[in-house]
Amino acid sequence: MKIEILGTGCAKCHKLEDLVRDTVQEAGISAEINKVDDIKKIMTYGVMTTPALVIDGKVKAAGKIPSKEEIIKLLGGKQA
Repeated sequence: MKIEILGTGCAKCHKLEDLVRDTVQEAGISAEINKVDDIKKIMTYGVMTTPALVIDGKVKAAGKIPSKEEIIKLLGGKQA
């Protein structure tokens, strides 16, 4: 599973990245997590508001920080 956090470096972007990393670790999910801060690459996803969460190339959330429970659901409902 490939997870990307889209954001230019704002506090919410950092918070989403930390939350996703914690959630993935706690749930025991194997995933590659990358932070994308290049505005041109962010725009290729059609995202106009950050932070955004991309899972396997699909934008799952944008402009907000989903809860830990929402992130688990977006990752396929796997929970430790």
